Amino acid sequence: MRLTALAVGTRMPSWVEQGVDDYVRRLPREYHFGFREIALARRGGDRTPQQLCNLEGEHMLKAVAAGDRVIALDVRGKSWSTEQLAGHLQDWQMTGENVTFLIGGPDGLSKDVLQRSNQRWSLSDLTLPHPLVRILLAEQLYRAWTITVNHPYHRE
Repeated sequence: MRLTALAVGTRMPSWVEQGVDDYVRRLPREYHFGFREIALARRGGDRTPQQLCNLEGEHMLKAVAAGDRVIALDVRGKSWSTEQLAGHLQDWQMTGENVTFLIGGPDGLSKDVLQRSNQRWSLSDLTLPHPLVRILLAEQLYRAWTITVNHPYHRE
């Protein structure tokens, strides 16, 4: 199973890269988890935030592999507990689905991206900075995996 996070934005601070790398390294190889960055649309000129969001969305959709289950990380999405995420992870692994998680830029995710998604997942009711979302996603996937194998990392 391949898990991919498509994230708008490049050149993350070293603390973000270190945090993500730490959790990615802990995941078993059969998960093949990695990040792909989508360049932020060039700000300035006469483009509106919606136009910038749509442009980033076009690039994002081109990067999604055909047949992938697409999960949009969206504040208006459904909240999942870590145990529910573990259940989803097991289901995806059992069906052999590859999963792509979409992390928008400062203007969010376009309507087209949200329509393409199979599910919308809200990590929090809080507005989170996009670099932090990368670390949270990696940690939660690791934590969910530990639940599936009864590893002591997750405690109830």
